[in-house]
Amino acid sequence: MYKFNQVLRLLMWVPVVLGLFGFSSALARKSGCWVKIYPDEHYQGRAYLVHGPRQLRNLVNLGGKNWDKKIESIIVGPKAVATLFENKNFELTLKEMANYPVLMKSMGVTRQDVLEDSELIFQPDVKVHNFSEFQFYHKIRSMKVECVS
Repeated sequence: MYKFNQVLRLLMWVPVVLGLFGFSSALARKSGCWVKIYPDEHYQGRAYLVHGPRQLRNLVNLGGKNWDKKIESIIVGPKAVATLFENKNFELTLKEMANYPVLMKSMGVTRQDVLEDSELIFQPDVKVHNFSEFQFYHKIRSMKVECVS
């Protein structure tokens, strides 16, 4: 009888624990601090909801899937800012060029060009149906989701 009561008590917690996982997603959606990523253009395919604040140094195992260079469209929540990077670990592609201002000037490259070439920043309530218009097609390798009020 004692073991039966232990099992019964344990089973009583299962709905509570499962409910917490659903509650977490619902809470993120309700808070507005999230980014929904899609593997296909125009918000198609099986999406994944990234709850903020969060810093993803790579996208290799996100929700059990490899999203590295596979994000094609996103929806940014109403209280989130998404920063997407071309490299893992938030590294900037032309970062080294910024250390040589004379070279940058001779090539007509500004600091803003360097930043825009390797990261994209999206404000709240933004929808991006296709990253090719930003020359960021198959390039996203890390991401930051910040919460704003």
